[in-house]
Amino acid sequence: MFKKSNWLHLRIHFSYFLLPIYIFALSISPNLSEGGLLWLFVILHLFIYPASNAYNSFFDKDEKSIGGLKNPPPVDRGLFLLSQTFDLIGLLLAFIFFPGNYTLIAMLIAYILASRAYSNPKIRLKKYPITSWIIAGFFQGAWVVWLVYVGLNDFAFTNILKPHVLIPGLLASAILWGSYPMTQIYQHEEDAKRGDITLSIRLGIKGTFMFTGIFFGLASLGYVLYFQHYYSLTYGLVFLAAMSPVIVFFTQWFVKTLKNESNANYTNTMRLNWISATCLGGFFLYLFLHSTNILSVVGVY
Repeated sequence: MFKKSNWLHLRIHFSYFLLPIYIFALSISPNLSEGGLLWLFVILHLFIYPASNAYNSFFDKDEKSIGGLKNPPPVDRGLFLLSQTFDLIGLLLAFIFFPGNYTLIAMLIAYILASRAYSNPKIRLKKYPITSWIIAGFFQGAWVVWLVYVGLNDFAFTNILKPHVLIPGLLASAILWGSYPMTQIYQHEEDAKRGDITLSIRLGIKGTFMFTGIFFGLASLGYVLYFQHYYSLTYGLVFLAAMSPVIVFFTQWFVKTLKNESNANYTNTMRLNWISATCLGGFFLYLFLHSTNILSVVGVY
């Protein structure tokens, strides 16, 4: 369990790509405490997400590049045990630092079960292109936004049905639904070999780019309308400006891939993920700082 190769499969650094969702959730949370904010970050990004990565790696047994790991080492039973241990530690920390918040615990468990259903051979949602696309985008996006909102504020689950909570969650998923096929674009051979006909395989390389471009455009429009209604149009314009590096890289990559499909590779995919996470995370940090009273409290304004 403690072999270096197993720890590599946790891919803890990959949690950076999901960090923007967490920051977005903070921006809509009315009650924040330093302790709660820190510990829920630790639970998700250092334990629950890595456990999901390890669990997926154990059952996929990839021999070629996977998200966050260009040359994945062979897996063994110890990796499965490590993933279980990290999930248990994450849940234990939730019990300790969020006592009595059983809604948060239940939502964490639901996330864990969904992530396991994605790769477990008895269910293997990954082999169903549309279902896996919906489930993965929903749980990594909307569900996390609502989980953080409920967890940090100790609210009842029904609070997620309020429009100012429901809409941000769906917008978070919209971004992931748009980018999800791009994360599969370099894995066609590996996925097909296992019988996992992913959405990207169905779309093809060119179709994957077109799908992501269209979906990202629609999602961006949704964000602008959301900010205009709940904040101001200024936030929507800043959002578009923050996303411009993503659009530039994506367009350049698409043009190169049209000339040579070998450009649809692991390196370019990770570059897109890094640029997207950095730009989106930077914007949500801006939103969080400017839409709350934090800057006033610390004396910046």
